[in-house]
Amino acid sequence: MILQTRLPYDPASQRPLPNIAPLEMAEWLMVDEAYAPQMAERARLLAEDRAAVLALDPAARPAAEELLEMVLAHLPEGFTREGEAVTRPDGVVVTLDRADPMGTLGHLVQEDLCLMEKRGEEHVLTGAVLCFPAHWRLADKFMQPLVAIHVPIAAYDDNIARRVQRLFDGIRPGRPLWRFNLLNDEDPALFQPGRKAAPRQETPARYLRSERQCLVRLPESGAVVFSIHTFVLERAAVMEATA
Repeated sequence: MILQTRLPYDPASQRPLPNIAPLEMAEWLMVDEAYAPQMAERARLLAEDRAAVLALDPAARPAAEELLEMVLAHLPEGFTREGEAVTRPDGVVVTLDRADPMGTLGHLVQEDLCLMEKRGEEHVLTGAVLCFPAHWRLADKFMQPLVAIHVPIAAYDDNIARRVQRLFDGIRPGRPLWRFNLLNDEDPALFQPGRKAAPRQETPARYLRSERQCLVRLPESGAVVFSIHTFVLERAAVMEATA
């Protein structure tokens, strides 16, 4: 079981969708107290079930390569780099594999990274390393546009869909945006690709899962990066921290 002990934001500050705020590029990627065990789990998933956690449209390869360079340029404190080798905060050395940009990213940072490229009228999911899905399957959403990706979220109606598409269209390089969500869960597992079971009504779920989601524009390809930093905490720890 891999848990964090705190959230870097106040869960009570959540606002209605799309709940977006500006962010500095220096604050995009994070390292928290669960870095080492989360990265070990990412390595396991990439080794044992790569097809379930990684996908890349061949036409999106330039965007994936650009994303790798952007991440390398914005690695947070604790990373060191010597040529094509990066030493992570947990001491693991990652050799940069230019032939596998998304796989390399999956071994570097805690964030799941999704590439969204404008294809026609909507942005489409053209690539991802997604090790910690919260009740959705990458295979079901790969190469799907924004509206299809958000099915069956009831709150994602036509009005929200138009606002989110305008948001994606308007993101500027160097001016990322961020939001967070809150999910109740009885299962603390990070890799949860299946549909969420109906919650029990008599007591609150034991665990709180929260995703810190960022939107970053890649200046050369124009793709939008949707990054997801996953936190899983015991609800009691969250209640104590916010009391």
